[in-house]
Amino acid sequence: MSLSTPVALLLFNRPATTARVFAAIREARPARLLVVADGPRADRPGEADLCREARSVVDRVDWPCEVETSFSEVNLGCRRRLSSGLDWVFSRAEEAIVLEDDCLPHPTFFRYCEELLARYRDDERVMFVSGSNFNFGRRFGPASYFVSRYPHVWGWASWRRAWSRYDVAMARWPALRDEGWAAKAFPRAWVRRFWEQMYERTWSGAFDTWDYQLAFACHASGGLSLTPAVNLVSNIGFGPDGTRTRRPNRFAEMPVEAMTFPLVHPPDLAIQADADRATENAQFLVNCLPVRVARAFWKVTRLRPVRAPTSTGRASGRAPPRSSGA
Repeated sequence: MSLSTPVALLLFNRPATTARVFAAIREARPARLLVVADGPRADRPGEADLCREARSVVDRVDWPCEVETSFSEVNLGCRRRLSSGLDWVFSRAEEAIVLEDDCLPHPTFFRYCEELLARYRDDERVMFVSGSNFNFGRRFGPASYFVSRYPHVWGWASWRRAWSRYDVAMARWPALRDEGWAAKAFPRAWVRRFWEQMYERTWSGAFDTWDYQLAFACHASGGLSLTPAVNLVSNIGFGPDGTRTRRPNRFAEMPVEAMTFPLVHPPDLAIQADADRATENAQFLVNCLPVRVARAFWKVTRLRPVRAPTSTGRASGRAPPRSSGA
């Protein structure tokens, strides 16, 4: 296949996972490849070599492709490098498919993204196309994807028009927080507590991250996300060298399935509330309920807890937004 939509590859210091993701991109043969890389940390011996090796993976382009790079020679960290790198991507492209160096897509992911980018290109309500599904095979109707309030960043696509609402500093958060905006945005009380906590910590700088800001941009704008009915992306980066996914959990290396075509579109852009509730129960519960209540819920539903990151940015297997992205 040949892909007309630009693909953005975000990488750092993991040449092995980068090579696997690049191999999937190579199969799709995009006409443009935009590569963003952070620089090595000065206090990590050998990391400069790993960064160089990861960057060299894109030298393997052997199809007609315009390759553009944004490489930082110093370490900016997750928050500054990915936000500035995506600013660069969307300054160069009206729309793009985005993969990080640990997000391995099914081959049908690219066509799925490209078709939805075209279908909703001029629909300001839709801000995000997710490639991940965290409902573990549970379906919510016959459509090929459902409408959600939650953007998942393990493989995604979007438009410049939507990215323009992104603000890494989350300048709107204090005013929205103080006026009680979250009560309307998140009707379930414990879900609201989760997002209030995550947004407060992100805004204050406690998390060195870029993706809660993306979720905030969608939530504060009332933007919609599109989630595939099957999981199209597997995160292969869990392990000791992961930035936030150090300990494997049930979100690690989730199996992927093929998207079938032609796509079956939902009848309207109404949020699939039952699907979103399943997402909330699977991903956010541990941070919001008393431990005894959460354990009882998991026992009944056979869900295993996944905790959000600590203030140091290290996670015991962070749940989305990063693993959902939101």
